[in-house]
Amino acid sequence: MNRQNRVQYLISLLVSVVLALLVGALIMAATGHNPIDGYAALISGAFGDLSKKFLNRNLANTLYKTGQLCITGLATAVAAQAGIFNVGGEGQMYLGALASAYVGARLVGVSPVIALPLCFLAAILSGALYALIPAVLKVKLKINEVITTILMNSIAIYFCTYMANGPLKTAEKGITQGTDAVDSAFRFSKLVAGSNLTDSIFCIAVIALIVWYVMSRTTTGFQMKLTGQNERFARFSGIKAGKLAIVSMLVSGAMCGLLGMFETFGLQGRFKPDFSNEFYFDGMLVAMIMRYKPMGIILMSFFFGILKMGAVTMQSKTGISSELILIVQSIIIFFMAAEEGIVASLRARRVRKVPTAGKEADS
Repeated sequence: MNRQNRVQYLISLLVSVVLALLVGALIMAATGHNPIDGYAALISGAFGDLSKKFLNRNLANTLYKTGQLCITGLATAVAAQAGIFNVGGEGQMYLGALASAYVGARLVGVSPVIALPLCFLAAILSGALYALIPAVLKVKLKINEVITTILMNSIAIYFCTYMANGPLKTAEKGITQGTDAVDSAFRFSKLVAGSNLTDSIFCIAVIALIVWYVMSRTTTGFQMKLTGQNERFARFSGIKAGKLAIVSMLVSGAMCGLLGMFETFGLQGRFKPDFSNEFYFDGMLVAMIMRYKPMGIILMSFFFGILKMGAVTMQSKTGISSELILIVQSIIIFFMAAEEGIVASLRARRVRKVPTAGKEADS
């Protein structure tokens, strides 16, 4: 994407966001609510009172949601950039959460210096190896990866749910479902009391930086982009497109597995089957809106984090349903999906007007 197209896309995105917020305001007004009060409550819910304490509970929760969206969006982008679409991140996340929780529970009393790397390794390997299956099927047998990853999501989720409620279910009293708790020494610490933000956000930041650098500043990133745009041309250029697609899918699955561990070791303390609320699909939408550009995904993750966390306060303070934010997000997605068609239509209309204007001048 050249500079002109990039500027055009950013303008289209800004217009889409403004239009979506305006539609949200109209809906508020039509249902008897004050749009200014509604959006003020949303901003307050997302940022809190920054004058009293900068990193307060509200902002911390927004950053927590941003981290979720960021790592899942980047996981989608890593695979998509190389021409393979990973829709199975949810299942890979479940396996990463279960595997790391199992290892963490079995290593109680072991030094964190030894145990934590093993937990990380369990999350990475389980997510990556599960992503390897659809990648190989895609590259070797040309089987559509969208179908296989969607089906494998259900397999992984049901398997993990069965294990947490059956063979690996804890005997601890008061826990209706879930595995044994991981050692408290292995868990991520909360950065702000009463919030969901843990120091796993630093791991997410490092991962985001590495992904941005590889995809934007290295030969590997260029090869991934070329493979995603035109696989046949990439192969004729000497790029091992199949191998690159498989490796990209492995990295994508590993990132999803890590997010499962971050959730389990940060908030839950054990694997629970209901730990995810379809985190991956939210991040996937962010990646698609930003056309798999790492920096754009990071920024859009923050914006969507503001909407999602602010919506809770908006509903409690003003009575405006938090579902309104889903409408706003859907409108943004709709406009950005139609962006190319709208721009092409406007250009065609402009071209038709130019000859007409020229003829009038001649006459």
